[in-house]
Amino acid sequence: MAENNKYNINLDVKYNHLELIDVPEIVRECKEKWFNWTLTQVNDSVVRIGIVEGEFHWHKHDNDDEFFFVLDGKLFIDIENRTIELNPNQGATISKGIMHRPRATQKTIMLMVENKEIIPTGD
Repeated sequence: MAENNKYNINLDVKYNHLELIDVPEIVRECKEKWFNWTLTQVNDSVVRIGIVEGEFHWHKHDNDDEFFFVLDGKLFIDIENRTIELNPNQGATISKGIMHRPRATQKTIMLMVENKEIIPTGD
């Protein structure tokens, strides 16, 4: 999809176990509107940071659930028949197979926990 080019998605694990992860520093250094970076791996899952503003495209993950947790800002997750609104310190899990579209009307920082094999742009 051509629209996927507007996203900076990096699947390489940036921090090994026992390394300090400084989220405020990562946020300060980010200059992009849609940034998704894999922070660390925990067993067969990864923890990713998303620094986002704007809309992602509609997509789904046929085999994987996805957890979103907002640190700062406000994230809207449109699903088939409603919108979930997440404020700081709130999270939600999107079940596998559910069409969804994350979007943020302002700069939003979130953590995502998902299977390390997931394709962030959808199946």
